[in-house]
Amino acid sequence: MLEVLDPPAVRRWSRLAAENLGRAREEIDALNVFPVPDGDTGTNLHLTMLSAAEALEGLPGDADAATTWRTLAQGALLGARGNSGVIVSQALRGLAEVFGTAEGRGADLGRGLARAAELARAAVERPVEGTLLSVLGSVAVAVRDLSGDLASVVRRAAEEARAALRRTTGQLDVLARNGVVDAGGAGLALILESLAAVVTDSYTERLDIPAPAHRLTPEPEAGPSYEVMYLLEADTAAVGALRGELDALGDSLVVVGGEGLWNVHVHVDDAGAAIEAGIRHGRPYRIKVTHLAAAGRTHRAARGRGVVAVAAGEALGAVFERSGAVVVRRDPGASPSAAAVLAAIRQAGSEVVVLPNDSGTREVAAAAAEIAREEGTVVSVLPTRASVQGLAALAVHDPLRRFDDDVVAMTEAAAHTRYGHVWVADRVVMTSAGLVRPGDVLGVIDGDAAIVGADLVETALEVVGRMVSASSELVTLLEGSGAPGGLMRAVQDRLAGERPDIEVIRYEGGQGGYPLLIGVE
Repeated sequence: MLEVLDPPAVRRWSRLAAENLGRAREEIDALNVFPVPDGDTGTNLHLTMLSAAEALEGLPGDADAATTWRTLAQGALLGARGNSGVIVSQALRGLAEVFGTAEGRGADLGRGLARAAELARAAVERPVEGTLLSVLGSVAVAVRDLSGDLASVVRRAAEEARAALRRTTGQLDVLARNGVVDAGGAGLALILESLAAVVTDSYTERLDIPAPAHRLTPEPEAGPSYEVMYLLEADTAAVGALRGELDALGDSLVVVGGEGLWNVHVHVDDAGAAIEAGIRHGRPYRIKVTHLAAAGRTHRAARGRGVVAVAAGEALGAVFERSGAVVVRRDPGASPSAAAVLAAIRQAGSEVVVLPNDSGTREVAAAAAEIAREEGTVVSVLPTRASVQGLAALAVHDPLRRFDDDVVAMTEAAAHTRYGHVWVADRVVMTSAGLVRPGDVLGVIDGDAAIVGADLVETALEVVGRMVSASSELVTLLEGSGAPGGLMRAVQDRLAGERPDIEVIRYEGGQGGYPLLIGVE
């Protein structure tokens, strides 16, 4: 019998909870009718707690309480799956806030569960009774004023979780119609049963999860088609604005986390818009899109192998089209919408390589790829940061190769292509190469400012001279709109005189802003 919930006990609890959820996964999945009947709540909770337990295994054995609880909450946040998993991760954060600085006695558990219930409910944009939140809230109320030993408090918490779970059937109409208790609440009750087992050293009993009252054939509720989840690096103010945007797009919105890292969950019809909202307010990653309403909502992908290329401007887009790509055009300095990239992927084939050709477009392309994968398309987004890298990748594309081999070959071709450009400044800019004033010419190599010059042609020649090496074999030049006549010719003539062994390919790119784009392979 434990008197305090110390770090070793927290480790045992997290592992036992993950194991018990794993054993009960199918039983809990069978209860899942809300918010959508997708039968994965047990699986999601199991994976969430498993992530928390595995995070603790990476700590040294003598880690203190603050480190242990912080790691538990962070592991759950990073590995949270589904609506219920995200909420449980926030509940663990509430417990961590209290236990990280407390002795770990009975009264601390009461305060910890109260904080867990508070944070979890605040994370859900539109809370619904008869769910995991109701079970957690009832538990918090039942133990908040208890001052007994840890074992008596944890037993009371587990007892109330069982009772509150059975009440959920009468609290939510969809549960009553299907004769089930809430699946998320069942998972939470099992997590608390596991805690009671660790504290009381009684590992033989396991929560008897109430089975459906009748054969369960839930009808899909009317609602959005996609579940969108991602981790987001953003400050608190940005997350507040993001909540408003996502709430207007769909439902089942849950945002948990803090200190610059958040886990975002929402159900929407426009998955691309939900991800783009995240991009506007921070840096989303580990993006996951799940198709919730498959019937009548899926898109049949074209058959065969294809390439999607993002291009700034009509003329540059035509260059990629002549090379066989499906092109998504974007305005200079802007990113295309995820919907536009997704439409191009669907058009391109059942196996598709996407060339974003711009650092700012990569997240949008990744979001569209996630949606396409959910629909059954095999998609790979290459890390091309410039149009010349995209052209290099497209030049070695072979639809007769195995898809993975083709991706490797295209990726290597892009990686071996240095990229540069020249820009005539229209404003004052401080760069690593020095101060740039209006009218100056800035030469950029591999994304870094390299040269500040006064003459466009001379600066372009110097950029190419720095990019070319003894092993260079090919230089690609893309002339922008408004470039002075003779710019590409001057570069070609200089190379012909100094490096006649190098092949030069010229295109009328028509891109705005940059008189010349340069690629060297």
